[in-house]
This record gives sequence, structure tokens and C-alpha cells, in this order.
Amino acid sequence: MPHEIPHGPVGVTVLGATGSIGVNTLDVIARHPDIYRVVALTGNQQVERLLEQCLRFAPEFAVCADADAAQRLAAALKQAGAKTRVLSGMGGLEEVAGLPQVDQVMAAIVGAAGLYPALAAARAGKRVLLANKEALVMAGQIFIDEVRRHGAELLPIDSEHNAIFQCLPVDFADGLEEVGVRRILLTASGGPFRDASLGELAHVTPAQACAHPNWRMGRKISVDSATMMNKGLELIEACWLFDTSPERIQVVIHPQSVIHSLVEYVDGSVLAQLGNPDMRTPIAHAMAWPQRMASGVGSLDLFDIARLDFAEPDLGRFPCLRLACEAMRAGGTAPAILNAANEIAVQAFLDERLPFTAIPAVIEKTLEKTTRHEASELEVIMSDDRLARSAAEQLVAEGIS
Repeated sequence: MPHEIPHGPVGVTVLGATGSIGVNTLDVIARHPDIYRVVALTGNQQVERLLEQCLRFAPEFAVCADADAAQRLAAALKQAGAKTRVLSGMGGLEEVAGLPQVDQVMAAIVGAAGLYPALAAARAGKRVLLANKEALVMAGQIFIDEVRRHGAELLPIDSEHNAIFQCLPVDFADGLEEVGVRRILLTASGGPFRDASLGELAHVTPAQACAHPNWRMGRKISVDSATMMNKGLELIEACWLFDTSPERIQVVIHPQSVIHSLVEYVDGSVLAQLGNPDMRTPIAHAMAWPQRMASGVGSLDLFDIARLDFAEPDLGRFPCLRLACEAMRAGGTAPAILNAANEIAVQAFLDERLPFTAIPAVIEKTLEKTTRHEASELEVIMSDDRLARSAAEQLVAEGIS
């Protein structure tokens, strides 16, 4: 049975505290200082922001993935008289994810780098608040098996998956068919280019791609939204979270980003979760579940919204969505290869070394060039991840278009 929020402080580690999810998580925590206590904060190289967070929340530990950044943070904290202990590297990230005084771990490190600390949290039996979709994209079966083996709780933070979770009955783990679910409707804003022509897409700049119409996100996830790879990765994640297949998930373009996703039942009922596009809602929901608590998000004004639009995604304009579906159907390490190639291609685009429309081309060619294996061991997954990154980098260097 789901447990209630303890009366005493709940210890929280925030992996990726300096990113948008981490910042929003700390905003929610600050609203409930009687319930939550920050045990550890982690960041990559944003030392100044992590320093500010440490001075405000006084965690026992802080971790920088980068060793030089960790040294700078440690020196600044010492000068400020703070008692926070600074760790570095992957070992430090995994350590703070599994600390005995930690009850919940916000897994919000972007990309493949977040896989190991999220797994460490699962193996330590924590409530894992999963905002790092790559953990399931790369190693879905392994991750789910570890959650079950160690009695961890896995709650989704992506607004879409959290919405689906809210629309499902508590016993959905018995199987979607057993609880009468016909299909999942996964909504997508369509990003900033949902109405752009293919010709216009050829000239998209990083600044344009990062200007999402509804959500404030990091640069990488903003580009993923623009290509709709983000929705492809979310489709793969949904398959693992809800033990279903791509055939039972329908992606729906919904420009207003008010309906965050829907679940259709066999009796014809369709349940939807609505709310303002603010990540504090799913964060607060997952942290407090099965209870509810204030998140700081304002009321949804339906009169102001006035209308809700829906459309089928154009796979010609958004081939990344097609590639993600194909990778999930192929299985094995194909999703990990897809993810690795996407990370390389997106970074090359942000560095202005690759045109926007070449991102899916790099991914598709990498999938063709990299041999897929069974995803039964992390070593095999990470080996194919490295091979895919190398292949993608070569394709970028060769100037694929």
C-alpha cells in the first residue's frame, strides 16, 4: 500500500539541482520546510548557482560531476563558513543517491550521465522521482528490475507520464488490460516549429529551437522538443513505466499544453489530467503522493484558454518520433543507440556544427551503422552507447545533411 508523508522531515537528494527541474524541486521544498530536508545537491559546472543553493538549503553534501568545479565549490563554501561536504565524479553522485538519511531522490541529471546515480537510488530502495527519461530509454528492463528487487518506488516527473500515472488506477501494475485500459494518449505541444514548412526548418538556429512556446527548459531538452525526439523518448519511457507497447500509445499534438496526457478505457471513458504548464505540479504530486500539497502553481483559467486543439503528428516533419518508435520495437540496445546519437547530434547543432534538419539523419545513420545487442547487462548497453557516439561524431564531422 502507498505510504503517507511522515510527520518528521523527509530527506531529499536532488540530482541535477542547477537545472530547471532541480530549481523547481527546491522551490517546492522551500514551501514545505516542516516536511522536507535537503540532504544533498548535485550539479555539473554551474558552481555559482550550486553555491547559492547550498548556502540557502545547507545540505550535508554537494557533488559536482566535474572535479575542478568541485574544488571551486569547496573553496567557496569554506570561505562562507558552510559545513557542506563536497564530493565529485560519478562515485559522489551514486553515494548521495543512496545515503541512509535520504528518503527521496529527484533524478534530474540530463542525458545518459543520469543513469548510474538513478540506478543507485533504486538499488538503495528510495522513492525515485524520475525526471531523467534516458535511464529508462537506455536500460529500461534493468532499471525496472532493480526497482522491484530492492523495493524502491518509481514515480514519474515528466508532466506527461505524471499525468498518465494520475489517470490510472492504483493497481495498474497488474497490467493495463486487467484494469480496463484501452490506450494511452501522450500529448505533445509540437514545439516551436509545429507549423513550419520543411524549407523553413532547414534554416532554424539554436536560439529559435530553444524558444519553446509553453515551457521553460534547458537547451538540450528544448531542441528535443523542437525535433519531437523528446516525445519519442517519452514514448519509450511510457512503455517501461506502464508495461505496454508502442502500439497502445497515441501521440497527440496539443499546442496549449494544458492537457498533459490522457488514458482511454474500454468502456469509452477518457480521463485527462489538466493544469498550467508548470513543472512544480508533477514534482509536488510525486513528492507528496498519495497525498496532495501546494506547489505554488496558480489555478487553471479555462475561460482564458477558451479552446483546446488537437492534431496528429506529421512524421515527415518530425522523423525523430518515427525513429524512436522503430527503436523501441527493435528492442535491445536500439533505444540506447538512438539516445546516444541524439545527444551527439543535438550538441553539434547547438555548437552550430550541424543543421537542424540533419539531426534525424545523424540518428538514422547511426542506428544503421551500430550493431544492436540484447540489453541484458549495463556493460553491453554502455559499450553500444560509446560506439554510437563515435559513429555519430564521425557523421557530424563528415558533414551529413
